[in-house]
Amino acid sequence: MNKKILFVVTSHDKKGNTGEPTGYYLGEVSHPWEVLHKAGFEIDFVSPKGGKPPVDGFNLDDPTNKDFWENTVYRNKIDNSLKPSEVKIEDYSAIFFAGGHGAMWDFADNTELADITATIYENGGVVSAVCHGPAGLVNVKLSNGKYLVDGKKINAFTNEEETAVKLENVVPFLLESILMERGAKFEKSALWQPHVTVDQRVITGQNPQSAKGVGEAVLAELKKL
Repeated sequence: MNKKILFVVTSHDKKGNTGEPTGYYLGEVSHPWEVLHKAGFEIDFVSPKGGKPPVDGFNLDDPTNKDFWENTVYRNKIDNSLKPSEVKIEDYSAIFFAGGHGAMWDFADNTELADITATIYENGGVVSAVCHGPAGLVNVKLSNGKYLVDGKKINAFTNEEETAVKLENVVPFLLESILMERGAKFEKSALWQPHVTVDQRVITGQNPQSAKGVGEAVLAELKKL
């Protein structure tokens, strides 16, 4: 139970060619962080480029966001995120990919993050993601050559939700569609409803409303290890 948890956040700050800013979604970091931090876990942060990642969904009226943002230790950690090459994989019992639209541009094709994820999983650890975070899972292959998500129940930001925010033609791919192409058994609820899926140490959540639930499911899974 003493091993740390690695949170992955995006380095990407623009929604395609729209000029609109994006980044990691603050509530999708703070809500799982609160659950796991209170349970005594130490959390580290990594981003594709390292350093200070862009933030989206910046709402300090949410008390959990405020607690995270004003925690000097964790604010310093996220603002100085590790590069994938700096991660000591054996230190972590779980990995969590936070969402925010930026994840759609720099998670899927990052081979270093994919390798870290596969190794944590094959070491018996927990892999988790919420909203657009499962973009980090689409190209993860295990040592048997199969995709991590193949044959597993998986959940993520749905095609309907992407259409509802009018970004279905802006994002480089539709997350639900590509996960299904990779063999995932995709589950979903109605728009903006909390939905958390757990299958074989892989935990995924549909949208920002699912972030705390993903944290709780990760904690429950870690207690079994």
